Amino acid sequence: MKLSEIRNILREEDIQLTRSLGQNFLHDQHQLRKIVALARLDPADKILEVGPGLGPLTDPLLQAAGHVTAIEKDRRLVELLEQRFANRENFILKHADALRVVRKTEHDWSQHKLVANLPYSIASPLIIDLAWGDDRPQAMVVTLQLEVVRRLMAGPGSKDYGVLTLLTGLHYRVGEWFEIPRGSFFPEPNVDSGCIELLRRDEPLLPPAQCGAFKQIIKRGFSERRKKLMKLLKHDWPKDEVAAAFESLGLDEQIRGEKVSLDQFAEMTRLLTQTESHD
Repeated sequence: MKLSEIRNILREEDIQLTRSLGQNFLHDQHQLRKIVALARLDPADKILEVGPGLGPLTDPLLQAAGHVTAIEKDRRLVELLEQRFANRENFILKHADALRVVRKTEHDWSQHKLVANLPYSIASPLIIDLAWGDDRPQAMVVTLQLEVVRRLMAGPGSKDYGVLTLLTGLHYRVGEWFEIPRGSFFPEPNVDSGCIELLRRDEPLLPPAQCGAFKQIIKRGFSERRKKLMKLLKHDWPKDEVAAAFESLGLDEQIRGEKVSLDQFAEMTRLLTQTESHD
């Protein structure tokens, strides 16, 4: 779908795009082909697409994959999508809020790949919700604000390293990524964008029973970035157990959360959940 087609459809249907829904449609055919290529699709793949808009990405996804489930919140666009893809037997369209759908336990996405130009307003919470679901997708290939892409890729000591990095990183490893120019979208956004590949870990870093404690440690550890990690964790764990965990990991008592690696946080979780004394 070219830019001229998008403009014509919006004009003919008298549709004014809604900024609060993050409606910036990707029309650059080169970038669309790169996204599909990065998803490494074959006819057996099932795809989840969130925020299809007018379907510029939906069309090549339907050609490359076996099935596409798309979730669109805007009723006006749902009607246009229904018309455009009415004859596609391998397409299901849901008129819904994607966050609400993802948070319902009856949906199993474990055999799906999320491939989407995500609405930027819901991108981070959607990624975390999918990553932390029991039936998380096997991969996520998503277009995001470049700032969010950098946060997902960040390492310890970086200003971008934080809660999103670690909560996603527990269940996914970062694959390839590329930048997308602002001019590839209509309307053109005020921020730079990128597409990133997140691959579900073959071997979990922690068993399910310890994941809740990991999330608690991460959220507490980054609740006040300028405070020392040990001091923050003592709000939730006995100070002697926190001190013993730091000693076992060889961490300086003065260290802040932004300097601690994913593996160190995972090991810290194991150490702090070994006893029954945690409230």
